[in-house]
This record gives sequence, C-alpha cells and structure tokens, in this order.
Amino acid sequence: MKIFLQLILWVVILFLGYLVYNSVNGPVKFNETKKDRYAQAIEKLKDIRDAELAHKTVTGKFQKDPAKLINFIETAKFTLTQRRDSSFVRFNKILNIDEPKDTIVVDTIGYASVKDSLFKKSDRYKNMMVLDIEDKKINIKLDAGIADKNGLKVPVFEAKITKDDLLHDQDQDLLTQEKDVKSVDGVNGSYIAVGSMTEINTSGNWPKTYGAND
Repeated sequence: MKIFLQLILWVVILFLGYLVYNSVNGPVKFNETKKDRYAQAIEKLKDIRDAELAHKTVTGKFQKDPAKLINFIETAKFTLTQRRDSSFVRFNKILNIDEPKDTIVVDTIGYASVKDSLFKKSDRYKNMMVLDIEDKKINIKLDAGIADKNGLKVPVFEAKITKDDLLHDQDQDLLTQEKDVKSVDGVNGSYIAVGSMTEINTSGNWPKTYGAND
C-alpha cells in the first residue's frame, strides 16, 4: 500500500509539474507562433497594397476581384512621363501686347511593366491572396469601392485576415486574449488589415516592428 501511495504521489507531482511548465511555456510558444504567422500575413498584405496602389495609378480606382488584380499585375504598364518647364506668348487684349507665360509640359517617354516594377523576377504575386498555415490554405479577404467623405467620392480598398484563421490551431484562451489586445507594440483588434472601406487610409494596422505599415 505504501509503494502504491508513493506511485500515486509521484504521478500527481509529475502532473502538477507539467501543468506549471505548460502554463509558463504555453504563452511563450503562442507568442513565437503568433509573431511568425503575423510576419507572413503582413508580407502578403504589403504586396496586395502595392498592387492596389499600382492599379489606382493606372486605372484611377482600386480592384476588389483578386483574380483581376493578379491579371492586372501581369499585363498592365505604367506610363513614364517627364515634366519640363516651357513658356509661350499670349496676346493681352486689354494691354494690346504679347505677354510671355510659363507652363509645365508633361511628355510621355515610355512604358514600364507593373510586374517588373513591383516584383522584379519574383512571381509571389500569384499567391499573394492565399496564406498556407500548417497545411491549411487561408484566403485573404479583399474589398474595394468608393467612400463618401464630406461629399467627396474617394476610391478605397481593404485587405484583411482574421486572427481566428491565422491562429486556428492555437490555445483558444490565449487567442481570445490576443483578439482583445490594445497595445502600441501589438496588432490591435481581431484581424490584421491594410486599407479601410470607411476611411481614406492605405496603412496597415500592425506596429512598425513588422516593417513599414504605410
């Protein structure tokens, strides 16, 4: 009986030790996984933002269809221009004289591929809307449209991915805490995003420790 009780005691001690170890090590592993996956997601969002800004430069609006945005990257071209000072003479009817006037002339000097300009020889843009997390493919949500700001119609876009998707296989209590975080060094809210459908904003909601967010 004494040996049996000793065995039971050792089992209890080991179990309690495991609980203590897991309570300390669990958050550490969670944070390591979180930072790695956030970094992967943010790199995708940066590429999407670059593509959207290029689309607006060429077409005057943002694109909400991922397939069309990728096709735009592959086929579109930037117009290369050159601005130069010039002048001309205008006849002043009131003074009855010729007056010199200064102006700026914009010349088209060529075209440049959007794909080469943004991604050089990389083809990562083809998969920028999908993130692979532990053999699970997570689609980044994309939207675009027009926002009304004080009567002014402004093109806007937003790309985002939820923390629930990014950390779907992690401790749910720690995930709940992460979604409620409010910190200058963290990603606030329940998702990582760039752009906004309600504000004139092309920034990301991540801290600069993950790289430039605007």
